[in-house]
Amino acid sequence: MTDLIILAMLLEGPQHGYRLKRAAGALFGQVALHNNLVYPLLRRFAAEGWVTKQTLPGERGQKRQQYAITPLGRRTLLERLSSFTEQEARSEENFRGRVGFFALLAGEGRERILGLREGFLKGRDERLAALQKNLDLGMYGGEVVIFMRQQIKVELAWIGRLHRLSSKAGRKRS
Repeated sequence: MTDLIILAMLLEGPQHGYRLKRAAGALFGQVALHNNLVYPLLRRFAAEGWVTKQTLPGERGQKRQQYAITPLGRRTLLERLSSFTEQEARSEENFRGRVGFFALLAGEGRERILGLREGFLKGRDERLAALQKNLDLGMYGGEVVIFMRQQIKVELAWIGRLHRLSSKAGRKRS
């Protein structure tokens, strides 16, 4: 997901690696992402033709690298954001990351992602309900299952809201 976030940040326009690592870090609740994560990704993006790199003079005479997304990089980003598997639907991080990029995706892509996550959550809730019914979980084990099922209910309500927002956004584009 980190690679998609860094690539998507370049949609705003060319940026220095330092700014990318600080901004991406903020999204992850950190001061900055580590150089050993960001710069290898940028090198890979450049090798794949997804970004261009330009060396510019810095404020104190140093050289600074500025990265810009290419049309191929933009297409690749959109393809990767749209490709969302049942396995990825199990991951809160992957799902929430995709939702964060919904403005870039067509309505069908958004609906498919929402449907996959919704299906996973409903299946998980069914398994937890069976667990509650068929096993003596004890007081605290039962509390954990109750809490997990409440979380699922809240997320399913949020997905319902996202369906409505996606539908509304689709009507505005028409």
